[in-house]
Amino acid sequence: MAGMSRITLALIGGLLGFVLYVMVVVALADHVLGLHWLVQFAYFTLAGIAWAWPAKALMFWAARGRG
Repeated sequence: MAGMSRITLALIGGLLGFVLYVMVVVALADHVLGLHWLVQFAYFTLAGIAWAWPAKALMFWAARGRG
């Protein structure tokens, strides 16, 4: 992948990573749906925001290569 910019790599990696993340979250959700509503709430809240930290790190990494 010589010649690819950090932004391009971050875009491809981020999209693939997000798709895999959603697949795992949905697969695990099947096991959570039968549990107490508070467990469901905690799971879906955490799953809904957990992707933001790796995405933030990826964006900062991609931006470091500019300039």
